[in-house]
Amino acid sequence: MVHGAHRAQRGTRRAVSVSSLFSPSEGTHSLKAVRQAQAVDTNGAMVGLSPEVMDKLNEIVPETRRSIRLARESENHHHAAVVSASLAALVGATATAAMAGNPSRPSFTASAETTTTSTLRPVSAASRSEDRTPLPQNSDDGTWSLGASNTSLDISAMSKSTAGNPQIASLMDQDYSSLPSGFNPNHATGDAGNNYDFSQCTWWVYVRRHQLGLPAGSQMGNGAQWAASARSMGYWVDRTARHTGDIMVFAPGQDGSNPTCGHVAIIEKVNPDGSVVTSECGVTLQGKTFSRTFTADQVSQHQIIHY
Repeated sequence: MVHGAHRAQRGTRRAVSVSSLFSPSEGTHSLKAVRQAQAVDTNGAMVGLSPEVMDKLNEIVPETRRSIRLARESENHHHAAVVSASLAALVGATATAAMAGNPSRPSFTASAETTTTSTLRPVSAASRSEDRTPLPQNSDDGTWSLGASNTSLDISAMSKSTAGNPQIASLMDQDYSSLPSGFNPNHATGDAGNNYDFSQCTWWVYVRRHQLGLPAGSQMGNGAQWAASARSMGYWVDRTARHTGDIMVFAPGQDGSNPTCGHVAIIEKVNPDGSVVTSECGVTLQGKTFSRTFTADQVSQHQIIHY
Protein backbone atom coordinates (compact mmCIF):
# COMPACT_ATOMS: atom_id res chain seq x y z
CA MET A 1 0.00 0.00 0.00
CA VAL A 2 2.83 2.29 0.74
CA HIS A 3 4.33 1.67 -2.65
CA GLY A 4 0.97 2.04 -4.37
CA ALA A 5 0.33 5.28 -2.59
CA HIS A 6 3.78 6.44 -3.54
CA ARG A 7 3.20 5.66 -7.20
CA ALA A 8 -0.18 7.28 -7.13
CA GLN A 9 1.37 10.33 -5.61
CA ARG A 10 4.12 10.43 -8.30
CA GLY A 11 1.52 10.25 -11.08
CA THR A 12 -0.62 13.04 -9.64
CA ARG A 13 -0.03 16.45 -11.21
CA ARG A 14 0.34 19.13 -8.64
CA ALA A 15 -1.09 22.53 -9.35
CA VAL A 16 1.41 25.33 -9.24
CA SER A 17 0.26 28.91 -9.41
CA VAL A 18 2.20 31.66 -11.13
CA SER A 19 1.89 33.85 -8.08
CA SER A 20 4.02 31.41 -6.11
CA LEU A 21 7.00 31.51 -8.53
CA PHE A 22 8.73 34.26 -6.65
CA SER A 23 7.56 33.18 -3.19
CA PRO A 24 10.47 32.54 -0.80
CA SER A 25 8.77 29.41 0.61
CA GLU A 26 8.38 27.28 -2.53
CA GLY A 27 9.11 27.04 -6.28
CA THR A 28 12.17 28.01 -8.31
CA HIS A 29 13.14 30.72 -10.81
CA SER A 30 14.02 28.33 -13.61
CA LEU A 31 12.48 28.56 -17.08
CA LYS A 32 11.20 25.01 -16.67
CA ALA A 33 9.24 25.90 -13.52
CA VAL A 34 7.76 28.95 -15.21
CA ARG A 35 6.58 26.96 -18.23
CA GLN A 36 5.20 24.24 -15.95
CA ALA A 37 3.23 26.77 -13.98
CA GLN A 38 1.85 28.28 -17.15
CA ALA A 39 0.79 24.87 -18.46
CA VAL A 40 -0.95 23.89 -15.20
CA ASP A 41 -2.80 27.12 -14.62
CA THR A 42 -3.99 27.57 -18.22
CA ASN A 43 -4.38 23.96 -19.28
CA GLY A 44 -1.41 24.26 -21.67
CA ALA A 45 -2.09 27.81 -22.91
CA MET A 46 0.48 30.61 -22.53
CA VAL A 47 -0.42 33.21 -19.97
CA GLY A 48 -0.05 36.93 -20.52
CA LEU A 49 2.62 38.22 -18.16
CA SER A 50 3.08 41.75 -17.03
CA PRO A 51 6.02 43.71 -18.55
CA GLU A 52 7.83 43.69 -15.20
CA VAL A 53 7.64 39.88 -15.00
CA MET A 54 8.81 39.51 -18.63
CA ASP A 55 11.82 41.77 -18.03
CA LYS A 56 12.73 39.73 -14.95
CA LEU A 57 12.45 36.47 -16.87
CA ASN A 58 14.59 37.80 -19.74
CA GLU A 59 17.33 38.68 -17.25
CA ILE A 60 17.50 35.24 -15.66
CA VAL A 61 16.79 33.02 -18.71
CA PRO A 62 19.99 32.24 -20.75
CA GLU A 63 20.00 32.61 -24.59
CA THR A 64 19.62 29.46 -26.63
CA ARG A 65 21.52 28.63 -29.81
CA ARG A 66 18.35 29.07 -31.81
CA SER A 67 17.74 32.56 -30.43
CA ILE A 68 21.36 33.52 -31.23
CA ARG A 69 21.01 32.22 -34.81
CA LEU A 70 17.70 34.01 -35.33
CA ALA A 71 19.15 37.26 -34.00
CA ARG A 72 22.15 36.94 -36.35
CA GLU A 73 19.91 36.25 -39.36
CA SER A 74 17.77 39.24 -38.48
CA GLU A 75 20.87 41.45 -38.29
CA ASN A 76 22.10 40.16 -41.68
CA HIS A 77 18.71 40.86 -43.30
CA HIS A 78 18.75 44.37 -41.85
CA HIS A 79 22.29 45.02 -43.17
CA ALA A 80 21.36 43.77 -46.67
CA ALA A 81 18.30 46.02 -46.70
CA VAL A 82 20.43 49.04 -45.73
CA VAL A 83 23.00 48.31 -48.48
CA SER A 84 20.27 47.87 -51.11
CA ALA A 85 18.67 51.14 -50.13
CA SER A 86 22.04 52.93 -50.28
CA LEU A 87 22.77 51.56 -53.76
CA ALA A 88 19.35 52.59 -55.01
CA ALA A 89 19.88 56.10 -53.64
CA LEU A 90 23.32 56.30 -55.31
CA VAL A 91 21.95 55.21 -58.69
CA GLY A 92 19.18 57.75 -58.44
CA ALA A 93 21.61 60.55 -57.53
CA THR A 94 23.90 59.64 -60.45
CA ALA A 95 21.02 59.64 -62.91
CA THR A 96 19.83 63.01 -61.61
CA ALA A 97 23.32 64.52 -61.95
CA ALA A 98 23.65 63.18 -65.50
CA MET A 99 20.33 64.67 -66.49
CA ALA A 100 21.27 68.02 -64.93
CA GLY A 101 24.55 68.09 -66.89
CA ASN A 102 22.85 67.22 -70.21
CA PRO A 103 19.30 68.63 -70.37
CA SER A 104 18.82 67.33 -73.92
CA ARG A 105 19.38 63.76 -72.84
CA PRO A 106 16.07 61.82 -72.51
CA SER A 107 15.02 60.90 -68.99
CA PHE A 108 14.57 57.34 -67.82
CA THR A 109 12.97 55.60 -64.89
CA ALA A 110 14.39 52.56 -63.16
CA SER A 111 12.05 49.61 -63.27
CA ALA A 112 12.09 46.19 -61.67
CA GLU A 113 10.32 44.66 -64.66
CA THR A 114 12.13 42.15 -66.84
CA THR A 115 13.86 43.76 -69.85
CA THR A 116 13.42 42.10 -73.22
CA THR A 117 16.38 42.33 -75.62
CA SER A 118 16.35 41.96 -79.41
CA THR A 119 19.14 41.22 -81.87
CA LEU A 120 19.71 43.86 -84.54
CA ARG A 121 20.70 42.70 -88.00
CA PRO A 122 23.85 44.42 -89.37
CA VAL A 123 23.48 46.63 -92.41
CA SER A 124 25.95 46.71 -95.28
CA ALA A 125 26.35 50.49 -95.47
CA ALA A 126 25.23 53.65 -93.72
CA SER A 127 23.25 56.24 -95.61
CA ARG A 128 23.47 60.01 -95.30
CA SER A 129 20.42 62.12 -94.86
CA GLU A 130 19.68 64.36 -97.82
CA ASP A 131 19.05 67.36 -95.58
CA ARG A 132 22.32 67.02 -93.63
CA THR A 133 24.39 70.22 -93.59
CA PRO A 134 27.71 69.67 -95.45
CA LEU A 135 30.93 70.03 -93.48
CA PRO A 136 32.87 73.27 -94.02
CA GLN A 137 35.82 73.02 -96.41
CA ASN A 138 39.35 74.06 -95.46
CA SER A 139 40.45 77.39 -96.80
CA ASP A 140 43.99 78.53 -97.60
CA ASP A 141 43.21 82.17 -98.25
CA GLY A 142 44.07 83.34 -94.72
CA THR A 143 47.15 85.20 -93.59
CA TRP A 144 49.78 84.12 -91.10
CA SER A 145 52.55 85.99 -89.32
CA LEU A 146 55.02 85.40 -86.51
CA GLY A 147 54.42 88.90 -85.23
CA ALA A 148 57.03 91.35 -84.00
CA SER A 149 59.25 88.59 -82.61
CA ASN A 150 60.31 87.43 -86.09
CA THR A 151 62.58 90.46 -86.42
CA SER A 152 64.94 89.06 -83.76
CA LEU A 153 65.29 85.51 -85.07
CA ASP A 154 68.81 84.09 -85.07
CA ILE A 155 69.13 82.58 -88.55
CA SER A 156 72.33 80.72 -87.66
CA ALA A 157 70.49 78.90 -84.87
CA MET A 158 67.95 77.64 -87.42
CA SER A 159 70.54 76.15 -89.78
CA LYS A 160 69.77 72.79 -91.32
CA SER A 161 73.47 71.97 -91.71
CA THR A 162 75.83 70.44 -89.16
CA ALA A 163 78.71 72.79 -89.95
CA GLY A 164 80.75 73.92 -86.98
CA ASN A 165 81.47 77.23 -88.71
CA PRO A 166 78.31 79.43 -88.48
CA GLN A 167 79.16 81.29 -91.69
CA ILE A 168 79.52 78.04 -93.60
CA ALA A 169 76.27 76.78 -92.06
CA SER A 170 74.44 79.86 -93.35
CA LEU A 171 75.90 79.46 -96.84
CA MET A 172 75.04 75.77 -96.88
CA ASP A 173 71.41 76.57 -96.16
CA GLN A 174 71.37 78.74 -99.29
CA ASP A 175 73.14 76.06 -101.33
CA TYR A 176 71.17 73.14 -99.91
CA SER A 177 69.91 71.86 -103.26
CA SER A 178 73.32 72.20 -104.95
CA LEU A 179 75.67 70.66 -102.37
CA PRO A 180 77.77 67.73 -103.58
CA SER A 181 76.63 64.34 -102.39
CA GLY A 182 78.32 63.39 -99.14
CA PHE A 183 79.84 66.83 -98.61
CA ASN A 184 81.40 67.23 -95.15
CA PRO A 185 81.32 70.88 -93.98
CA ASN A 186 83.71 70.07 -91.15
CA HIS A 187 86.55 68.89 -93.38
CA ALA A 188 90.17 69.81 -92.71
CA THR A 189 90.98 73.43 -93.58
CA GLY A 190 94.77 73.25 -93.60
CA ASP A 191 94.85 76.54 -91.69
CA ALA A 192 97.97 77.12 -89.58
CA GLY A 193 98.28 80.88 -90.07
CA ASN A 194 99.20 83.14 -92.98
CA ASN A 195 102.44 81.68 -94.34
CA TYR A 196 102.34 83.56 -97.66
CA ASP A 197 104.62 86.40 -98.61
CA PHE A 198 103.28 89.87 -98.02
CA SER A 199 101.37 91.43 -100.92
CA GLN A 200 101.27 88.21 -102.92
CA CYS A 201 97.88 87.27 -104.39
CA THR A 202 97.80 84.23 -102.05
CA TRP A 203 98.52 86.45 -99.03
CA TRP A 204 95.55 88.70 -99.82
CA VAL A 205 93.15 85.79 -100.42
CA TYR A 206 94.07 84.29 -97.02
CA VAL A 207 93.56 87.66 -95.27
CA ARG A 208 90.24 88.42 -96.98
CA ARG A 209 88.79 84.92 -96.37
CA HIS A 210 89.41 85.27 -92.65
CA GLN A 211 87.81 88.72 -92.68
CA LEU A 212 84.67 87.06 -94.09
CA GLY A 213 84.74 84.18 -91.57
CA LEU A 214 85.74 81.56 -94.15
CA PRO A 215 88.65 79.10 -93.99
CA ALA A 216 91.79 79.06 -96.12
CA GLY A 217 94.79 76.76 -96.03
CA SER A 218 98.28 77.89 -95.11
CA GLN A 219 100.22 75.69 -97.52
CA MET A 220 98.14 75.58 -100.71
CA GLY A 221 101.00 76.41 -103.11
CA ASN A 222 101.05 78.92 -105.95
CA GLY A 223 97.81 80.42 -107.18
CA ALA A 224 97.35 77.87 -109.95
CA GLN A 225 97.64 75.01 -107.39
CA TRP A 226 94.90 76.17 -105.02
CA ALA A 227 92.00 74.34 -106.61
CA ALA A 228 93.72 70.95 -106.46
CA SER A 229 94.95 71.58 -102.88
CA ALA A 230 91.48 72.65 -101.72
CA ARG A 231 89.78 69.67 -103.35
CA SER A 232 92.20 67.24 -101.68
CA MET A 233 91.20 68.59 -98.22
CA GLY A 234 87.46 68.37 -98.87
CA TYR A 235 86.59 71.92 -99.96
CA TRP A 236 83.70 72.29 -102.39
CA VAL A 237 85.18 73.23 -105.77
CA ASP A 238 83.31 73.73 -109.07
CA ARG A 239 83.05 76.36 -111.86
CA THR A 240 80.11 78.44 -110.56
CA ALA A 241 80.42 81.68 -108.58
CA ARG A 242 77.92 81.63 -105.71
CA HIS A 243 78.81 83.95 -102.83
CA THR A 244 81.02 86.80 -101.72
CA GLY A 245 84.25 85.22 -100.50
CA ASP A 246 84.49 82.52 -103.17
CA ILE A 247 88.05 82.07 -104.49
CA MET A 248 88.57 82.40 -108.24
CA VAL A 249 91.57 80.34 -109.41
CA PHE A 250 93.58 81.34 -112.52
CA ALA A 251 95.61 78.83 -114.45
CA PRO A 252 99.09 80.00 -115.52
CA GLY A 253 98.69 82.87 -118.03
CA GLN A 254 94.86 82.79 -117.85
CA ASP A 255 93.26 86.27 -118.11
CA GLY A 256 96.66 87.99 -117.73
CA SER A 257 97.89 85.94 -114.75
CA ASN A 258 101.55 84.97 -114.19
CA PRO A 259 102.51 82.44 -116.89
CA THR A 260 104.29 80.26 -114.32
CA CYS A 261 102.50 80.56 -110.99
CA GLY A 262 98.95 81.45 -112.02
CA HIS A 263 96.82 83.62 -109.76
CA VAL A 264 93.97 83.71 -107.20
CA ALA A 265 91.37 86.41 -106.46
CA ILE A 266 88.43 86.94 -104.09
CA ILE A 267 84.92 87.31 -105.55
CA GLU A 268 83.38 90.34 -103.85
CA LYS A 269 80.08 90.46 -105.72
CA VAL A 270 78.01 88.12 -107.89
CA ASN A 271 75.76 90.03 -110.28
CA PRO A 272 72.33 88.77 -111.44
CA ASP A 273 73.69 88.11 -114.93
CA GLY A 274 76.43 85.84 -113.53
CA SER A 275 79.25 88.32 -113.88
CA VAL A 276 81.48 88.94 -110.85
CA VAL A 277 83.55 91.73 -109.30
CA THR A 278 86.87 90.71 -107.70
CA SER A 279 89.40 92.05 -105.23
CA GLU A 280 93.03 91.16 -105.97
CA CYS A 281 96.59 91.92 -104.92
CA GLY A 282 100.08 91.55 -106.42
CA VAL A 283 103.66 91.70 -105.34
CA THR A 284 104.21 95.09 -106.97
CA LEU A 285 101.20 96.71 -105.20
CA GLN A 286 102.73 96.70 -101.67
CA GLY A 287 99.57 95.33 -100.06
CA LYS A 288 97.14 97.50 -102.00
CA THR A 289 94.27 95.82 -103.86
CA PHE A 290 92.49 96.36 -107.13
CA SER A 291 89.30 94.96 -108.70
CA ARG A 292 88.11 93.68 -112.04
CA THR A 293 84.83 92.54 -113.53
CA PHE A 294 84.55 89.19 -115.32
CA THR A 295 81.62 88.07 -117.44
CA ALA A 296 79.65 84.94 -116.62
CA ASP A 297 81.31 83.19 -119.56
CA GLN A 298 84.78 84.12 -118.31
CA VAL A 299 83.92 82.95 -114.79
CA SER A 300 82.85 79.54 -116.11
CA GLN A 301 86.39 79.04 -117.44
CA HIS A 302 87.83 79.25 -113.90
CA GLN A 303 87.70 76.86 -110.95
CA ILE A 304 85.87 78.34 -107.95
CA ILE A 305 86.61 77.34 -104.31
CA HIS A 306 83.63 77.77 -101.99
CA TYR A 307 84.10 76.36 -98.45
